[in-house]
Amino acid sequence: MADIRKNTVHTLDITGYTAEGMGVARLEGRVVFVPYTIQGERWAVRLEKVNRNVAWGRGVELLVPSPHRVEPDCPLFGRCGGCQFRHMTYAEELRAKGQRISDALERVGHVKLDLPPVLGAEDPDRYRNKVQFPVSCGQQGLAVGYFRARTHEVLDAPDCLLQPRMVTRLREAFTGWMARYNIPAYDEGSGKGLIRHLYVRTNSRCESLVCVVANGNGLPHCESLVDALRAAEPGLTGVVLNTNTRDTNVILGDQYRTLWGRDWLEEALCGLTFRLSVPSFFQINHAQTERLYWAALELAGLTGTETVLDLYCGIGTISLALARRAGRVVGAEIVSQAVADAEENARRNGVTNAEFFCGDAGAVAQKLAEEGVRPQVICVDPPRKGLAPEVPAILAGMTPERIVYVSCDPATLARDVDRFAGLGYRAVKAQGVDLFPRTAHVETCLLLERET
Repeated sequence: MADIRKNTVHTLDITGYTAEGMGVARLEGRVVFVPYTIQGERWAVRLEKVNRNVAWGRGVELLVPSPHRVEPDCPLFGRCGGCQFRHMTYAEELRAKGQRISDALERVGHVKLDLPPVLGAEDPDRYRNKVQFPVSCGQQGLAVGYFRARTHEVLDAPDCLLQPRMVTRLREAFTGWMARYNIPAYDEGSGKGLIRHLYVRTNSRCESLVCVVANGNGLPHCESLVDALRAAEPGLTGVVLNTNTRDTNVILGDQYRTLWGRDWLEEALCGLTFRLSVPSFFQINHAQTERLYWAALELAGLTGTETVLDLYCGIGTISLALARRAGRVVGAEIVSQAVADAEENARRNGVTNAEFFCGDAGAVAQKLAEEGVRPQVICVDPPRKGLAPEVPAILAGMTPERIVYVSCDPATLARDVDRFAGLGYRAVKAQGVDLFPRTAHVETCLLLERET
């Protein structure tokens, strides 16, 4: 029997991946998690933490490499918590994500589907249309970048392969302004300092909106900041100051003031136009979001006459796309500002057959059911935790013909699929879409049909 203690080294074969993208091996009945390894590889692994049924290790020598292994192209890979898959080919990443969806549906959802390949991005880099840089003054000086994995230490990141180059240029101008005028970064420990975050939103027309999150109501030398940002990026449309003086991990405060230009961007999606302010929620990968929404529309199978209920509708992106193919769409969202944005987006796009309600998804669905609303199609796009336990029964009680489930977590999707199965709804088709290349996240669109 092997000596399975901390700091012992063992030869292990990597047989799969965790939901977080780590390699999985087995040792004397224990599951061992090994980051930055690839299925099919053999490693000498040093154990760093050992529990009764599971252990965590670190690869110390690669004995048999995978043909899918590549040299990571980012100097921060392995330290920054942003990417998990830069050590493998994009093809292997997509295969791993497809396997994750399939395994979750089979093991948790108790359903086996013939899944098509995950829809990968045409370009897996430079896709993020929203970037939020924490700002800190560490031992090495000013740091504007990303948190080291599982810490609050900010790693300075002059560039990131997930962000557009215009964001890189704006960050460089911003850090130059801070250095030139000795603008102090915020310190979490003392609560002192001024600059907490640099927030940049971009659109597909190469326009950008900058928001500076400050521990105060004003910025010194703000005209110089505006000049520097405008010189760095001609597509800049506005600079906004957000005040956040609270001791909190929440990035944005409640107060906004426009320093220059306008406080919003416009973005086109699925033939519709949306106005995005700093706090607006919008998917961060424009091209892949369109593919995800088109997949959802295809699964909905609309003919132009149906009533559709869209839960967790946000600012109405999916709702308004559905409305162009449905008779009536009812959207529900718990965030009041998002509901107001959805109503404004409907007006802006001339959509007259969509209405929106503010409230918890289950409560709104229950109220509509009591009023006799019987949608033929229900679309849900819940947060990572999935549907609340009571929601599947409420939705099934409305007897829709089809339920389209858009999920950002295969595990909670599979759990809910199993719940729906007990309520007479069968999973018949699913499509994975890679909205977040180079990270462990994957989106899934799944169709449930009512059994007759």
